[in-house]
Amino acid sequence: MMPHSHNPVMKPHLTTRSLHPESQETPIQFIETDIIYNHLFYRQNHFSYPSLSYSNYWLPINGFVLTQKLLSMQDLLKLPSKKVKVILECAGNKRSFFDPKVFGEQWEKGAISQGYWKGVPLRTLLDLAGIREGAKEVIVEGYDYGKRTDLDSIYTFARSLPLEKALHPDTIIAYEYNNQPIPFKHGYPLRLIVPQWYGMASVKWIKQITITDSNFKGPFQSIDYVYYPHKESNKDTKPVTNINVNSTIQKPLDMDVLNTGKHLIKGIAWTGKGYITKVEVSTDNGKTWLNAKIENENSSGYDWVSWSYEWSIVDKGEYTILSRATDSTNRIQPTTPFWNKKGYGYNAIDKIKVKIE
Repeated sequence: MMPHSHNPVMKPHLTTRSLHPESQETPIQFIETDIIYNHLFYRQNHFSYPSLSYSNYWLPINGFVLTQKLLSMQDLLKLPSKKVKVILECAGNKRSFFDPKVFGEQWEKGAISQGYWKGVPLRTLLDLAGIREGAKEVIVEGYDYGKRTDLDSIYTFARSLPLEKALHPDTIIAYEYNNQPIPFKHGYPLRLIVPQWYGMASVKWIKQITITDSNFKGPFQSIDYVYYPHKESNKDTKPVTNINVNSTIQKPLDMDVLNTGKHLIKGIAWTGKGYITKVEVSTDNGKTWLNAKIENENSSGYDWVSWSYEWSIVDKGEYTILSRATDSTNRIQPTTPFWNKKGYGYNAIDKIKVKIE
């Protein structure tokens, strides 16, 4: 007989949703820390990865400005920087749970990650160029480009921010993630970071920044990342912006089989307005709710809070466990999500089932 070798350490890894373009999901149920290292950070792309060289990289700032600027990486690194701990959540996170189903990447609960981003406030760069009177929006264009299924031309990924959001002191042009240069797959060498907005706003591989005096109509602004609440028409549309208040149960896993006794129910909660003030757990499918313990209460509102609840269970059977979060603006997770035909912003009360034996 072979001697028993020690068991290798099992590590979580990304879940693949698509290969071309690459979409990979963070194994959020197995994340124990509040910092996601880049190998487990979710990936969501619209096109193939661009070809870029750091050595001759320049950032133009143009459009409705007093003086056009062309900045090198060295120029940027000399400017005052700031570090922010920020969640990025794909607007399609949890899309697979919509009923009726919607087309698009069938994300489960892992199109969300967070960590420390360091860079120059976008406001600093706009002040360098000088914003002309009458400016409305700031367009940030990436180097990634390709064809869309619904249009004939080639498009780059580009998004705009209203001036107020672009000038927010925590909207930054980041060059580091967790004290290292941003990994190539996450936007190296420069990525826009827009706290509290869904991830599509945080444009990767920045090619140029343009100030405009009109509303940007690019397809990733006017067609995608828009809520369409009616299946058969485009009435009552509104843009996807702030992250909805949300929570995810990390443990136990859905459809786990457990013993009677004590079990720790744990998870994360987050919001795009204010900060999380309360997380409640139900172990009887919503008949009664009890307050969970919030582990790392903070007031920045840019990162998630961890929460836990100790469940003592003596009766065997099947149980539905729910979690719902409330934020400081009194937004609370709804029982049913706001259905929209592109499947954005899912934030219904989280739900798992377990069996006790």
